[in-house]
Amino acid sequence: MDKAVPTALPDRPPNGEGQRRSPDFHPSLWGDFFLNYEPPSKSQHACMKLRAEMLREEVRTIIKSSKEVPKILDLILAIQRLGLDIYYKNEINDLLHFVYSSDYNDKDLNLVSLRFYLLRKNGYNISSGVFLCFKDNEGNFAVDDTRSLLSLYNAAALRVHGERVLDEAATFSINRLKRVFEPSGSMLSMEVLLAIEEPIFRRARIVEMRNYIPIYEIDATRNETILEFAKLNFNLLQLLYCGELNNITLWWKELKSKSNLSFSRDRIVEMYFWMNGALYEPHYSHSRIILTRVTAIMTIIDDIFDTYGTTGESMLLAEAINRWDESAIGLLPEYIKGFYAYLLNTFDSFEEELGHEKRYRLKQLVQAYTKELKWRDDNYMPKTLDEHFEVSMRSSGGFTLAGASFVGMDDIETKDILEWLLSYPSLFKSFDRFVRLSNDIVSNKREQTGDHYASTIQCYMKEHGTTIDDTCRKLKELIEDSWKDMIEHCTNPTYEQPLIVPQTVVNFARTVTTMYRHGDAFTSSHTIKEMIASLYVVPIQVSSYPLFDQNLVMST
Repeated sequence: MDKAVPTALPDRPPNGEGQRRSPDFHPSLWGDFFLNYEPPSKSQHACMKLRAEMLREEVRTIIKSSKEVPKILDLILAIQRLGLDIYYKNEINDLLHFVYSSDYNDKDLNLVSLRFYLLRKNGYNISSGVFLCFKDNEGNFAVDDTRSLLSLYNAAALRVHGERVLDEAATFSINRLKRVFEPSGSMLSMEVLLAIEEPIFRRARIVEMRNYIPIYEIDATRNETILEFAKLNFNLLQLLYCGELNNITLWWKELKSKSNLSFSRDRIVEMYFWMNGALYEPHYSHSRIILTRVTAIMTIIDDIFDTYGTTGESMLLAEAINRWDESAIGLLPEYIKGFYAYLLNTFDSFEEELGHEKRYRLKQLVQAYTKELKWRDDNYMPKTLDEHFEVSMRSSGGFTLAGASFVGMDDIETKDILEWLLSYPSLFKSFDRFVRLSNDIVSNKREQTGDHYASTIQCYMKEHGTTIDDTCRKLKELIEDSWKDMIEHCTNPTYEQPLIVPQTVVNFARTVTTMYRHGDAFTSSHTIKEMIASLYVVPIQVSSYPLFDQNLVMST
């Protein structure tokens, strides 16, 4: 199947189809950087793991010895934010059940908020009515300290439809937080700055883990054993992630050697970060690698349809993907042939893990792309936002990736659950809507300056006669509704939808939020370069156990 790679891309399409669009994507910020990854020696790695195992058991003892509700809540919150909860699921579940069944001071707003947040986040169906007693006659909340305000804000992020008291709490608390003054560099000032960006529940777990360790380090109530374990655990995860990035970069380099992809976004490290944010646990290593490859393939297809390819070339690629056979290579223009052959080989290599239905989902994605292409060429504007969503929710790619992430998970490996996933249930519809709106709001200006189909923004403006600012405000309200939908699924797990399913979808939503917080950080990735470096390049120094320095982790 090896084909000669075209040395240059065609400037003008054949058959008089008009001037080819010229993509304007910046080059990779990382290049072959992660090919230079040098892991510590086996003896160093073994010492790190041995120390981490000792600390893990010491922390387990600390967790089991917790008896008082306020201290239990603080401990669980810290353990989860430090990313250590994956090692203590049973112990945390026991403590949460104890908290749920125990009496507590329902006049302490910080305590009530923490209890609500942790119980609802972990699947307990707890009433928001516990906050009504904190409202005054004017409808404001009686809050006299920053810590309680932060806790109320974080609790309100887990609201579902119809919870007016939490809608009001969310608005009240974010407005108050923006006016809070705490001493610069203090723990509370750092917490407020992060909160203004996003509440804890909406932060990507690996990013929160990295950001919270230095905050916990200056907490006067910190536990030194927990702190040391958190630092060492992060460094061990970083070594694992760097090894995966080395693998992924090699694969990407091979793909580029067999295909001329200079027209496409070269973002393999950012793609890995996206998947890593959704599946950060160490035992999902193979899934992260597979999903990053799938994301890379989806990105190239999207860039052919959306940016570089002509309508004719894109439709030929759609036909080839629908046929899914080597014989379809002959249909394609030269610059796509190598990519298509590599696509087939890549999917064949992990067909056993993903199953035939993964092809089906990719075909559905491409079908949505072709419909959007027809909208563009016909200058067609969907008459309603709902009509737009019928196509654009699917083209967001959210379900394609999130659905694939469950295949191979021991937690949900049953035929019934996989069949339920393939039925495109409401959880995934909400997630796709969330992805579509999040993307359109930040990429509208860039996409509408070129030859592009009408986005949800233009569609809503035409349907309702609104300005672009009013439209964006309304679409952000719909994003909030999607969060409520996803949280509703977290509080009502079923046999077909065990808690791991909505929790994983929420993890994907968190990384989408990270990528689109200040623009399209996937397409223009300078804004997240420092974040990526903090996760994969610079280890956290463990002063009590200086096993390695930065040069051992990454040779630059």
